[in-house]
Amino acid sequence: MNNQRILIAVVAVLVIVCGVLAYKLTQKTEVIEVIEEEKVALTDERDELLKDLEALQFSYDTLKTENEVMIAEIADQRDQIEKLMKRVRGNKGSLSKAKKEAETLRTIMKGYVVTIDSLNQLNQALMAENEGMRAQVQEVESRSQELFIRQQNMEGMISTGKILTAAGVTAQPLELVNSGRQREAKRANRTDMVRVCFSLLENRIADTGKRAIFLQVVDASGKVLSSDSEASMETPGGTPVSVSRNIDYTRERLDACIFFQPAVEMAPGTYKAYVLDGDNRIGSVEFVLR
Repeated sequence: MNNQRILIAVVAVLVIVCGVLAYKLTQKTEVIEVIEEEKVALTDERDELLKDLEALQFSYDTLKTENEVMIAEIADQRDQIEKLMKRVRGNKGSLSKAKKEAETLRTIMKGYVVTIDSLNQLNQALMAENEGMRAQVQEVESRSQELFIRQQNMEGMISTGKILTAAGVTAQPLELVNSGRQREAKRANRTDMVRVCFSLLENRIADTGKRAIFLQVVDASGKVLSSDSEASMETPGGTPVSVSRNIDYTRERLDACIFFQPAVEMAPGTYKAYVLDGDNRIGSVEFVLR
């Protein structure tokens, strides 16, 4: 009887122990399932964060700027992203902290986007302004060139306008007689000199004062005759002439004559006499010697 009771008690204890063990096993299984679920969730969360970081890294790669300071800062932020991705892949540190860091990097990147966009707009505005300034400069240069050309033309016109004009040019071959008097020469072999007379007309813009008036006596072959057998005479500009005379010009009409004594005997033929102001022919006349 006692043995039966003892057996029943042992069985009861075993049943209780088995129940407790079964309960604990059930709880442990549930904990394992929860842990597995959390592990899966963390893995998914980590993978999602890595995708976000890769997208963020790509966004940083697309940022384009010529600002050297911003280029250095963007490169530093890309390094931060790369380091954060390594930590997440290696399961180092808190995932929530990594998320906060990723969000900070994203906020910084958005700031860069706004700044770069503003800089681009400013650059475009500056380029447009520079283009406008360039157009203005070109217009000013064009106007300056036009004014320079007009000034040159005006200076040329003034310079041309300052040239005197000789009117009423006459040429008279002369013979010197023993008494020292002059009379008209009828033949070439009796011509000792040629008197060329003319009137310098009024010119209100011509320079006043002493100036040289030159005379060219040209034979039928086009040769300029000289009054000196040893050397020829030239204007300051290098034009060959026969003789010159200095006058005092006051912008008023002035009558004058120039005498030419040939270095050699003049041959019969047709001659031309040109009056020159500097290198400019301002009057002419033709005469014939028989």
